[in-house]
Amino acid sequence: MRYPDGGGLDADERARRERVRLAAAEYFEAGATDREVAERFRVTRMSANRWHRALSAGGRPALASKGPGGAHCKLSGVQLDELQAVLDAGPAVAGWVDQCWTLPRIAEVVRTRFGVDYTLAGLDLLLHRLGWSVQVPARQAAERDEEQIAVWREETWPQIKRRRRTWAPGESSKTSPVRG
Repeated sequence: MRYPDGGGLDADERARRERVRLAAAEYFEAGATDREVAERFRVTRMSANRWHRALSAGGRPALASKGPGGAHCKLSGVQLDELQAVLDAGPAVAGWVDQCWTLPRIAEVVRTRFGVDYTLAGLDLLLHRLGWSVQVPARQAAERDEEQIAVWREETWPQIKRRRRTWAPGESSKTSPVRG
């Protein structure tokens, strides 16, 4: 999964960015300006200015990473594992016979089983973090007959389809015919 922490940057990238901020702190402490720090570390002047203000207000601890962004998950790790098992078992086990999970159905399962309310958008984000994606079922007519379709493609279609002309005299438009 791309963002195992729930979105944003992974732990390695957060640590790398923190090292950059702390290295910039050394330059600020040596008297460098925002512009010089921005050029040195290839960041915007706004970022350099924000780092400088944070350093002045709270020292080096103010430049430390605050961890992954976003809201904390409302479900515990055990509950997430249980939800995964429920989803893997299929909707029929949960009481729906048409074998189709929908966000409202999953929200109902989460509400009844865990007592937690999610918005559909929040539940969608949670499912993406768990590795689930939207699947649209293929719709086909109940009367579809694959054998008749194959026969039509082999026998009827070649009779209907004409060979394409490679060249023929014609008109460039209907209003101005070609002069010959």
